[in-house]
Amino acid sequence: MIRLSMIKTDIILDSINDGLFTANMDLKITYFNKAAQELLGYTPNEVLGRHCSTILRCEACKLGCALKYTFNTGEPLSNYEAIIRNKEGKPIPIIFSTALLRDEEGNVVGGVEIFRDLSLVKNLIEQLSGRYAFGNIIGKNYKMQRIYELIQQIAPTDATVLIEGESGTGKELIARAIHYNSSRKEKPFIKVDCASLVESLLESELFGHVKGAFTGAISDKVGRFELADGGTIFLDEIGNISLTSQAKLLRVLQDGEFERVGESKTKKVDIRVITATNIDIKKAVREKKFREDLYYRLKVVSIHLPPLRERKEDIHLLVKHFVDRFNKSTGKEVINIFPGAMEMLMRYNYPGNIRELENIIEHAFIRCNGNTIFPHHLPEDFLHDEKGFIESILKSKRPLEDLERKLILKVLDETNWAYQETASRLGISRATLWRKIKGLGIKKEDVADM
Repeated sequence: MIRLSMIKTDIILDSINDGLFTANMDLKITYFNKAAQELLGYTPNEVLGRHCSTILRCEACKLGCALKYTFNTGEPLSNYEAIIRNKEGKPIPIIFSTALLRDEEGNVVGGVEIFRDLSLVKNLIEQLSGRYAFGNIIGKNYKMQRIYELIQQIAPTDATVLIEGESGTGKELIARAIHYNSSRKEKPFIKVDCASLVESLLESELFGHVKGAFTGAISDKVGRFELADGGTIFLDEIGNISLTSQAKLLRVLQDGEFERVGESKTKKVDIRVITATNIDIKKAVREKKFREDLYYRLKVVSIHLPPLRERKEDIHLLVKHFVDRFNKSTGKEVINIFPGAMEMLMRYNYPGNIRELENIIEHAFIRCNGNTIFPHHLPEDFLHDEKGFIESILKSKRPLEDLERKLILKVLDETNWAYQETASRLGISRATLWRKIKGLGIKKEDVADM
């Protein structure tokens, strides 16, 4: 909180480089510092006593005043982006913070908003954000940065790549990034969704067939391997194919040769193979459900995509990416995510990963008729998920203890019980984590009850 002082504060406030103004509870400006005057082009006499929205002309003002939010909740806002306009109407990108303003007795008498001009660094920010993207793959998380480096190293080669990760993490984007950064980029990129095809159709799709090879084969068909000749074939959900199909696939990988279904003539192709799976292939090998020799042939290079819950710092970048995309496709001009909505997006666990986040933002665009996405624009089940979790915790005998226990268990499970990584994500020391595990009686078998 910021308190008024008996000293002459305008001397201090005029000396700072950031724009600053104070407003009373009616949101009428009571002070406008020198930096704010220079940035917006107004003199103090032009702004004092006027409603702040008429001076800043921020698009978000019409839908969700930041200062009013601070008045109503008592919570300060910190480092939120917005666009305001100067006296001539020129848009200015800013980053702003708000806080309550109190008198000497502690009574709330208004609020203060501090804002910094981002115009001079906007190009630099865009250049830097480019470092966090590889095509349409978005992320500044250290795991994603390592993946970018790996893509750059393997793309020029013909190495076979196995991409592992949960559904919705962007495995196809990785495959396309490898292809379009390789010498094969002018040749076809052919995708096969192995999970959607039954075994009898899978071989026909992969290798093709000749007329009369089976009931319904009324003409010759070229398979995906032939279509991909010279380019890349991407076999998605490779863990779902049968052992019989695996044996035939192994031959193609080893020799580049295959026969169409119903034909004995051998065909030869020059392709790069990229595969992806959301199942534990190592476990499938142990259970004799996946050929070990094929597994090692597929994972010459292995890429593991982390789930979104393990890269929460990327949510802001991803939200901006989807907002920009849907602005273009819908013709809308959404420029703000209300702080409360962004906080909810940051807290959510995303079992559907990036695909689910994209769907949430698309849903918000459908419901949003203005320039700001508010919490009520988010999907109903998204909101209920958070409320339901809180209500379930409150029903327990010791809600705070139960909440802490569930949180620690969840992170332990996500890190495969790596104590140091768990402690780091929770913001505590390893010793503190160990004491809490002992004190709360946490065991591995408890994960099933979460």
